[in-house]
This record gives sequence, C-alpha cells and structure tokens, in this order.
Amino acid sequence: GEQRRVCKEYIFDYNQTRPSDLKKKEEILSTMLGTAGTDIWMEAPLFFAYGCNTHVGNNVYANFNLTVVDDGEVYIGDYVMFGPNVTISTTGHPVHPFYRAKYAQFSLPVHIEKGAWVGRNAVFLPGVTIGENSVFGAVSVVTKDTPATCIVIGVQFNVVRAIQHEALLYHRTGMQVT
Repeated sequence: GEQRRVCKEYIFDYNQTRPSDLKKKEEILSTMLGTAGTDIWMEAPLFFAYGCNTHVGNNVYANFNLTVVDDGEVYIGDYVMFGPNVTISTTGHPVHPFYRAKYAQFSLPVHIEKGAWVGRNAVFLPGVTIGENSVFGAVSVVTKDTPATCIVIGVQFNVVRAIQHEALLYHRTGMQVT
C-alpha cells in the first residue's frame, strides 16, 4: 500500500530529474533505497516496487530500464554493472491456479555479489544468489544460484511437468504453502 505509493513518487521524481542534476538523483536514491552506497549511477528510467527493500553498494552502474520487484530484500554488491532492461524479482506466484486466483505470492531475497556484470535483458528470479565477479550474457534467465567468477548465458525453456495436486501444498519444490 503506502510504501509502494511512496516509492512510485520517488521513481517519478527520479525519472523526471535532469541528467545534470546529480545531487537530486543522489538524494532521491539515498532516501528511497534501504541502503545506498556512493557513486551509484542509474540511468532513467528505472523502476522499483518498494525501494526500501533494496540495498545497493558502492560504484554500481545500471543502464536504462532497470526493474526491481523488491517485495522482498535485494542486495547488490559493490562494482556491479547492469546492461539495459534488466529485471530483478524477489516475488513469484504459485503454480496452482487455486492460489493464483487468490492473488497469492511469495518473496525470496536476491543477492548479487560484488563485481557481477549483467548483460541486457537478463532476468533474476526469486531466491537466487549470484557469486562475485560472475558475468551474465544478454537475455540470461537466472533461476538458481551461481558460483563466483563464472560466465552464465542462456534462456531455458522446457516443459517440465504437469500442474498436479502437490502444487496445492508447495509453491515450489521444498517451499510449503503456509
């Protein structure tokens, strides 16, 4: 409710700020974000759901259209770089239609550790931890943890299973509905 509305106000102001008004951009980020390091450069437009749940380290660069669905906590380490159109989402929805009809959701933290470089249109799903200095190719879909200092590429699309009764009991494997 209220925190999302407040964040949208900050985002509107940030995205309308003149590119040369670095002080105003810095003030908005330091007020909106849960933690804001120094030397953060985020190209407008950018989008956050809450802002206050995102913690950004020092010397972070984000190109146009960074989207952070931070219903849960997001941690971005020092010297992380994002290409255009990157999405980080802490939130997912159950696979079973019974729960989706009730607007159910779950949130798991996302950690992007120091020195990661993320190519354009990459997507980070709920609960992933990204190791230090890893590189993500354009259009990578990150569905699980990655080790430090590795290269990640690709979009995975496989029909994995039918939606069954177990989906009433678990949002995803090992994550029981509460």
